[in-house]
Amino acid sequence: QVQLVESGGGLAQAGGSLRLSCAASVRTFSTSAMGWFRRVPGKEREFVAAISRSGSTYYADSVKGRFTISRDNAKNTVYLQMNSLKPEDTAVYYCAADRRTYYSGIDFREKEYDYWGQGTQVTVSS
Repeated sequence: QVQLVESGGGLAQAGGSLRLSCAASVRTFSTSAMGWFRRVPGKEREFVAAISRSGSTYYADSVKGRFTISRDNAKNTVYLQMNSLKPEDTAVYYCAADRRTYYSGIDFREKEYDYWGQGTQVTVSS
């Protein structure tokens, strides 16, 4: 059982930055691609960014150029650096682990992720 714990959410002003962290409980963290998703109340959860086992990255168009996903396999941690924040980035952010062990690619589809953190709230004021 993989446990994922997000941290780093909070309140930021528009144009500001926040860094989210997601710590995984297992040493097999390095065998999984990882992703960040977010949900606004009343809307579907949406893809934000993903990183492969080898470090390749993929972003939603809405965050491209502003957010950066990275991972530190030695610390079993994935990060989401969020810069130039906008009020529309306000959401609960979730990290997730791809269900396909040793999968070499990246995926934006929520159905391919089977372990989820509890979420961390990010609020951006205008």
